[in-house]
Amino acid sequence: MSSSAAPRYVLAIDVGGTKAEAALVDDRGVVLGASRHRAKTGADASSEQLASAVRTVVTQTRASLPAGAALVGVGIGCAGPIHLREGAVSPLNLPVWREYPLKDLVAALVPDLPVRLRMDGLCITLAEHWVGAGQGIDNLMGMIVSTGIGGGLILGGVTTSGPTGNAGHIGHIEVGGFDDPCACGGIGCIEAIASGPKTVAWARTQGFAGESGEDLAAAYAAADRSAVAAVARSGRALGQAIASAATLLDLDLVAIGGGFSNVTPDLLEFAREAIAQRVQFAYATRVRVVPSALSGDGPLIGAAALIHRAELVP
Repeated sequence: MSSSAAPRYVLAIDVGGTKAEAALVDDRGVVLGASRHRAKTGADASSEQLASAVRTVVTQTRASLPAGAALVGVGIGCAGPIHLREGAVSPLNLPVWREYPLKDLVAALVPDLPVRLRMDGLCITLAEHWVGAGQGIDNLMGMIVSTGIGGGLILGGVTTSGPTGNAGHIGHIEVGGFDDPCACGGIGCIEAIASGPKTVAWARTQGFAGESGEDLAAAYAAADRSAVAAVARSGRALGQAIASAATLLDLDLVAIGGGFSNVTPDLLEFAREAIAQRVQFAYATRVRVVPSALSGDGPLIGAAALIHRAELVP
């Protein structure tokens, strides 16, 4: 194989509330499975434990580069908020990291490569636009519904990051009719209502005996009353937040991924019902809400797109 035909990989990194993960992703958006490594994070981890998790997955993944393949850059997606100019992060669910220099940490491991950092919500939006549910659509929002709730925007065919990198952070849009306190300081933020842990916690106040999103999914499938009420409540809140975003941004599509988004397909149906109540705003109710087409690969594919699809990321 000539050098011009050598596979071109990006080392993609995803840092979130429960794990750091890295993998090699080629220029078609395909994750090289053998290169995929993960390490636990978590709200109880120390700053050095978090940094060690990132170092470990980056080192292991780089060592997985196939012979003859080219490594062309590193893309990092991280839970927000981020500080774009400084390359730093302050993930709400990782409280020991406040303005932590994540980009510098990674760049020190790969001094010969370009490194780009964006919010994980923006990365999943890039992934959906590139190889997922948003192909051919130039006005879309991607969402992650998991330990937290994140989002990102592509408007007019290019990403919208904003001056600090936090545009599209829909998890902290407040929705009417809810008074759940949020760790950000807000009241009724969608993350405080509809994330996996918060939905489970509310269900437990209604008599639900389980402890995880998987438990809630099983109880919902069995028509447990508290589980059904909790999922309906979270879906309604998601729909209200999406309707507000669609009203503001005139979106064509919202693609939703993340572990808790799979609790039941009805979660998105409850969201669609809430959006449909905006009966006088056809431009907002026309927005399509669909599940991610990328399973668990979206965050990594999107982090790779920061390099592979750099023209969409001003």
